[in-house]
Amino acid sequence: MVLYKCFYCLREIDDSQLKRRVRCPYCGNKILYKPRQMKVVVKAR
Repeated sequence: MVLYKCFYCLREIDDSQLKRRVRCPYCGNKILYKPRQMKVVVKAR
């Protein structure tokens, strides 16, 4: 399961909700993105 986020209303959307059209089911916006986590690098002294 892939999670996308709407650029306009910031709601999370499952890939199962998208089906054929790439639009936000809540606001109708066409711009969606995959949120990514920041990597934390810990350096040893």
